[in-house]
Amino acid sequence: MSGARILVVEDAPQMQRSMRLILSGHGYEVVLAPTGEDGIQEFARRLPDVILLDLMLPGADGLDVCRKVRERSRVPVIVVSAMGDERTKVEALDLGADDYLTKPFGSEELLARVRVALRHSVGATGHAVEAGEIEMDLQRRTVSVRGEIVGLTPREYDLLKFLIGHRDRVLTHTVILREVWGNEYTAETQYLRNVILSLRRKVEEDPARPKLIVTEPGIGYRIQSEN
Repeated sequence: MSGARILVVEDAPQMQRSMRLILSGHGYEVVLAPTGEDGIQEFARRLPDVILLDLMLPGADGLDVCRKVRERSRVPVIVVSAMGDERTKVEALDLGADDYLTKPFGSEELLARVRVALRHSVGATGHAVEAGEIEMDLQRRTVSVRGEIVGLTPREYDLLKFLIGHRDRVLTHTVILREVWGNEYTAETQYLRNVILSLRRKVEEDPARPKLIVTEPGIGYRIQSEN
């Protein structure tokens, strides 16, 4: 969506310049915020279409910004983090961030993540939802993979429905367990793995090399709408 407004909350001048050059060169309007407080203010003032959010910021950090944004909006938030920020990155995703980029990253990766965020910023509507080769009829509670109906257990169905409803978004173990089965399940990561394995056997061409339900190591899962 050319012309979309991207809020970049980043304190490193070189990274600011690089991201602004890449994004503006592809038709996006770029708003820069060098601190967490500036990011919160610009979010409220400029109503961006996507937020690119560094985690390590002076003053209010990225988690504070994410928390404030999620109190008011479902605007896509893409966390931008260094390799050593794994635990903080997971915490940001648990707070509602949609995706993450690990520094350093290439221009094509940045642009691809922004395009995905813009494409899925509005949730699925209607009775049918799709992701890649999977189609769900929410009214009939049926699932088709490559045109063939597959039988799912209620647990598998609920999990797949949640994943497809948030397709292309990184979902942590905690978020999935809490939203699909309730707060009492948030520590049951092995239970989640077992249901994922069972689901992959039914929807993946090669369950050992999944292309639809992708593992984000140490974080959770992402369902791919495009392969």
